[in-house]
Amino acid sequence: MKKLEIKSTLTVFDTLDELPTEVASLMKKAVQARKNAYAPYSKFRVGAALELENGAIVVGNNQENAVYPSGLCAERVAIFQAGAIYPNIPIKRMAISASSDTFNVVTPIPPCGACRQSMYEYEENLKQPIELYFMGETGKVVKADSVQELLPLTFGKATLNNI
Repeated sequence: MKKLEIKSTLTVFDTLDELPTEVASLMKKAVQARKNAYAPYSKFRVGAALELENGAIVVGNNQENAVYPSGLCAERVAIFQAGAIYPNIPIKRMAISASSDTFNVVTPIPPCGACRQSMYEYEENLKQPIELYFMGETGKVVKADSVQELLPLTFGKATLNNI
């Protein structure tokens, strides 16, 4: 038996002001998208904005439904929209912001597992890492250089091709 150690390296910015200008601008678009989220049940709003290689910006926000599994997270709304409108254009970076109608979200909120899987597959298909930036309403912003920093043990095409 041997142990497998997995490490992720993330960068933490204390405020939005520390971000490069283009990233801060993208995060502001994520914040605006968050404000338009449809979250009547959880009262938890998430906005995502992504920048494509061609310069296009695509936004998404969470969309809830009384039948909870029928809703969709902000990150997947943005990614699926990008794939529908701009197929085969790599995503350079994604900004994510979360808030609540009932409490102040001050810690950075990373994407859920389903979103990480969707982002990983987009990264894998287009053979380019996606820079991820995520935050709460205010405060620190966390950067991952790739989805693999958040999902180090991946399940993708290679896994299925080896079965």
